[in-house]
Amino acid sequence: MADLERPIIIKKVKKHKHAHHGGAWKIAYADFVTAMMAFFLLMWLISMTTPEQKEGLANYFAPASVSETMSGAGGVLGGTAMARDGNMMSGSVEEVSLSSLSSPTGSAQNTADVNSGGPDRSQGEENAETAESAESMRATEDRSFHSAAASIKQAWQSLPELTPFADNLLVEETEEGLDIQIVEQQGARMFPEGSKYPVEPTRLAISVIAPILQGLNAQVSVSGHTAAGGRFDNPRYGPWELSADRANVTRSILSEFGLSDDRVKSVIGRSTDDPFFPNDPYMAANERVRITVLHQAPPVPVGLTP
Repeated sequence: MADLERPIIIKKVKKHKHAHHGGAWKIAYADFVTAMMAFFLLMWLISMTTPEQKEGLANYFAPASVSETMSGAGGVLGGTAMARDGNMMSGSVEEVSLSSLSSPTGSAQNTADVNSGGPDRSQGEENAETAESAESMRATEDRSFHSAAASIKQAWQSLPELTPFADNLLVEETEEGLDIQIVEQQGARMFPEGSKYPVEPTRLAISVIAPILQGLNAQVSVSGHTAAGGRFDNPRYGPWELSADRANVTRSILSEFGLSDDRVKSVIGRSTDDPFFPNDPYMAANERVRITVLHQAPPVPVGLTP
C-alpha cells in the first residue's frame, strides 16, 4: 500500500547544441593582413624616396612653431629659437616688414595699401563693374531686338494685303542685330522690273516697320541688291545705279513714316556683289532690299534736344 502512494519522479534531460563560433576571427585576420600590406607599402615608399624628399616630408608633418634659427645656447630647444619665420607656411610673406616699422611714412603707406587694396585692386573692381554693366546693357538690347522682330512679323501678318507676299518678307535675328529683307520671288515681284519705285505692297511693308525701328536705340543700314543677268536700255544706268536708287527710296519711305535721319547709318547699292544665293546669282531672290538694324546707338542720344 505504501509503494502505491510513493510519488513517481520523471527526469527530462535537455541536450544543448554547441553554440556557433561566428566569423569574428575572419575580421581580425583581414585587419591583420591589411595592416601588414600597409606596413610593407610604407617600407617600400620609404626605400624609394631620396633624403631630400624624406626631409621635406618630415618638415611637412613637424610642428611649425619652431624654426631652425641658430640663436640660443642649447637647452630644451637644442640651439633653436622661437622665430617669426618658423610660424609661417611655405610661400607666405610677412604682413609688415621691419623697415616699415622703423619709418612712420612707410608704415602709413603700407597701412593705406592694406586697407584700400591698392590701385590694382580698385582698378580691377572698376573693370569688373564696367564689364557687368556692358553685359547687362547688351542683354537689354537683345530683349528689345527680339521684341522688335516679333512686332514686325505681327504687323506684317495683320495686313491682308501682304498675305500673298509672306515668303517675300524675311526677319532674322543675327549677331549684328536684326536682318530685314524684302526679296523678289517668281510671280511675286516687290519692284517693277528696272524700276526704283516699289509696288504698293512693298511700300506698305516698309512703312509699318518704320515706327518699330524708331523705338529702338539703334542705327539702320539700308542696301539694295540686284540679280545677275539684268538688261538695261540706258548704258549709263545699270545694276549699281538701280540698287543704290532702290536703297535710297526705301530709306525715304522709312523716313516718311517715322524713322529719323539720325538713325540711318548708311544707304548703299551693292548691285550683284552680295547675292542671296551665291550658287545661283541669276535667281530672282537675289534682287532684294536689305535693312540691317545694328547694335549701335545713334550719334545723337535719344531724347536730347538743343
